[in-house]
Amino acid sequence: MKFGIVGLGLMGGSFAKAIKKYQIASSVVGYDHNESHKKQALELNLVEKVVEIEELLKCDVIVLCIPVDGIIKFMPILEGIDKDTTIIDFGSTKKLIVDNIPKSIKNNFVPAHPMTGTEKFGPKAAIDGLYEDKTIVLCDLDICDEIHKNRALKTFEQIGMKIVMMDSATHDIHACYMSHLPHAISFALATTVMSYENPKDITLLAAGGFNDMSRIAKSSPKMWTDIFKQNRENLLKSMEIYELEMKKLKNMLKDEKYDEISDWMEKANTLHDIL
Repeated sequence: MKFGIVGLGLMGGSFAKAIKKYQIASSVVGYDHNESHKKQALELNLVEKVVEIEELLKCDVIVLCIPVDGIIKFMPILEGIDKDTTIIDFGSTKKLIVDNIPKSIKNNFVPAHPMTGTEKFGPKAAIDGLYEDKTIVLCDLDICDEIHKNRALKTFEQIGMKIVMMDSATHDIHACYMSHLPHAISFALATTVMSYENPKDITLLAAGGFNDMSRIAKSSPKMWTDIFKQNRENLLKSMEIYELEMKKLKNMLKDEKYDEISDWMEKANTLHDIL
């Protein structure tokens, strides 16, 4: 099969590496609007060549590894593809994407979200093993034909992913708490510290806890603005719940209820019994 990867950054580049490693594709080509990304992807041998839309549409599998708003804008370009061409999107939100799939390509479309990534972006961020032993969520598979569902399942199984299926609305709620809210908190922590600390002091005193919590604040602002916009309602609800927990801690500190703080932390510790 010939694979076409749209977006040659961390996710697209790493996926190209994976399907090459497991010899799933007879050919892997790329499409990207960023000229430097095109050049880097070729230099790094992520794809055999960078193609224009006409050749991309002739691929057996087209994988959309671009920001979520970009996926919605790109979908009309795919109208008119062959009924046997599989389209897979890697968007971090799913409901709005599914709702905007043009009717003419709905049967071709496999909505997917690989639960993996790093804070880095661009072709140079692509790494081996990004997808192995990671979970991929496939959503609303009733919309696509069996050929595309089975092709996607086989591909993800071959590169060593764990497959979970759910509807897109449920996915967006879970993804909010597991990914989108943590990113919001990390960005907020980073901006808070930058507002009140001398940058030189940060580099001198930052330790493991700060580094762990602030790492994902290095993520692409463009990508995460789009994600926050698409999952706005769920993110707002999760932030309200988070703010209640912070208010609870704040009040316990004011009232010097340290035993209650300890109990509150003990409850938080039980999360690691689940993970």
